Amino acid sequence: MPETVIHAEGLTKVYQMGDVEVRALRGLTMDVFRGEVVAIMGPSGSGKSTLMNILGCLDHPTDGSYLLDGEEVAPLRDDQLAEIRNRKVGFIFQSFNLLGRQTALSNVELPLRYAGLTEGRREKARQALIAVGLETRINHKPTELSGGQQQRVAVARAIVNNPAIIMADEPTGNLDSKVGQEIMDLLLSLNRERGATLIIVTHDPRVAAQCGRVIRISDGVVDTETNE
Repeated sequence: MPETVIHAEGLTKVYQMGDVEVRALRGLTMDVFRGEVVAIMGPSGSGKSTLMNILGCLDHPTDGSYLLDGEEVAPLRDDQLAEIRNRKVGFIFQSFNLLGRQTALSNVELPLRYAGLTEGRREKARQALIAVGLETRINHKPTELSGGQQQRVAVARAIVNNPAIIMADEPTGNLDSKVGQEIMDLLLSLNRERGATLIIVTHDPRVAAQCGRVIRISDGVVDTETNE
């Protein structure tokens, strides 16, 4: 029996927009198993990004249970969520979210700083950049890098703490098809070589076709699940 790394049950998320109540998630239940590559798909407004923010410990559900690696995290405070996120989850964003005035090396060091690591921090960040093929761009700032190179820095930042889970929100969305495929190849190699569980939110059926399972979200609940 595969080991469950994510168990979400009855997740709801309600946003108050003035007098209007918006229900982004409506009792969503799902599991992800260790070492899987899972795509999450669905139309705009279906709740994909809200779900990813909760799974990545960036936000709290309004109601429901969320076990991350066997630990109930739904009721935790923001600082507790941040500590778990830094320890267990690597997050990759569509817009890269790099600090523009910092070098690639400094950007990748950030999770290590948050973790309180001092000894060997710079070397660990350097090795993460080498792992994503950026050994010659370590001291470059984001404005000196192409979109694909910026996303590789973001991947290096996500893996520098060797997390059990990598979550990617539209990681190829701002890239052309060739560079996007290079990023997918890189993510899939991390799954194979490090055993990292990989969860990807995507609109792109070409990305989803490379994942072992596709979970389709509609109106805040799981609509269908298919093994590709």
